[in-house]
Amino acid sequence: MSEPAEPQALPVPQHVHNAQLQLSAALEKAEGKPLDLVKAPWADVEQAVIKLLGGKFEAQRPEHQAAALGLAGGFALRLISEHQAFWFPNRDSPEGASLGFPQAIIMLSPFGAVMDALTQAKLTRLDDLASDIRRSLGQVRFGTSPAQALGSQQQTLAPTDYQRLFDPGFLQFIVVDSAKAKQTLESKTDALARDVRDALGRTQPPLPPEARQQFEGQIVTSLQRMEVGKSLAEQAERAPRLAELMTHLVATVGGTGSAPEEFWHDVVLPLLFIGTPASFPPLDEDELAAFKQGADPLALFVDVVPHAHPAPDEGLLGAFDMSEIGLVHPAFQKVGALRLIRINPDRLKPLLDKYDPNATMDAVQRFTAHVAKAAGQPATESAQGKEMLQAALTLLADLKRSTSVAGDVCLRRLTEAEAASEQALAIVRRALQSPRIILT
Repeated sequence: MSEPAEPQALPVPQHVHNAQLQLSAALEKAEGKPLDLVKAPWADVEQAVIKLLGGKFEAQRPEHQAAALGLAGGFALRLISEHQAFWFPNRDSPEGASLGFPQAIIMLSPFGAVMDALTQAKLTRLDDLASDIRRSLGQVRFGTSPAQALGSQQQTLAPTDYQRLFDPGFLQFIVVDSAKAKQTLESKTDALARDVRDALGRTQPPLPPEARQQFEGQIVTSLQRMEVGKSLAEQAERAPRLAELMTHLVATVGGTGSAPEEFWHDVVLPLLFIGTPASFPPLDEDELAAFKQGADPLALFVDVVPHAHPAPDEGLLGAFDMSEIGLVHPAFQKVGALRLIRINPDRLKPLLDKYDPNATMDAVQRFTAHVAKAAGQPATESAQGKEMLQAALTLLADLKRSTSVAGDVCLRRLTEAEAASEQALAIVRRALQSPRIILT
């Protein structure tokens, strides 16, 4: 098998790799000979898998899911070999990563494709899917693809590009008016399409033509394609992202800025739970060595200083127990990977009421002096460290303000690209929520 060309693929997800190895070993034992999951015809692979599983594929059985994951690894390797496809992190995907292609925006979940094919008892459908991908990429090469394709500009896409576009790795807290959310989700989709189109004509400041065209294409057209006469709630399982976005557009009445999930988990919320300690624990040799080698004091602060207030050992963001998480609307009950969830902020509210950004900054600065003294060298703060601390303090101030607004506190996941377009989204949201002026 040839090596992938640039851009280099990210490592194969370890659980996918392990599942492929285990399936290959099990098939070899059952067949009495090796079966190459990358080169063997899918019809032959399917017969061997049916024999191994002892009959029809059952999607709910864990051992059948494991076999599908192993097949997904083989399918991915075929596409990597032929098209230089690559894995990129994607939290929406069942395997935690998806495949992207360097010549055009094509995203694929190999596991989802294999599950669909096995459920239909026709693994050769993967050949049909591979042919569709081959055809799309061929159109790019010869300049006959839709405008979405980038091949005509001789540009290539890297895993980071796909992650920015498709991985919901950013988070923000928003406050949702539950009555407005219910009204929106239970409205007919054609009526919502008219409302959004009308709002696009009333935005202040006016949206640039290209931004308005994007909203028309992504929101209005998507709503118009839904089944006429049915509410958005009735079709939420079919279009969960659209339902979540409309809830945000119509019902959000407050919120924080967005930031990477890891930043919330590792820095922002720990600062809140740590509080403003009067003293600090002694540091061990590894921690002092890390400081001497340039580790930022803020990273050491959230890692070393114990929480003054209890936080869940496990759970969402290390701050919310699973019992504190709920649905914005019952319509989302059947949706698998939710990007908008309601959370109970009661654990955070007392801490946010006492939150003082100046006191938190002073605590970090005192800790920095504490570490520097123990290490026997001057305290230094990097520009990046100062920027991270300021960003964390700002997000906590946003969160404090948001939890004081009447409504349901929710957590919204979004991609980096969506986070970058939030300013334009806010303009449309204001137009949707503002009263219409009717001239008589």
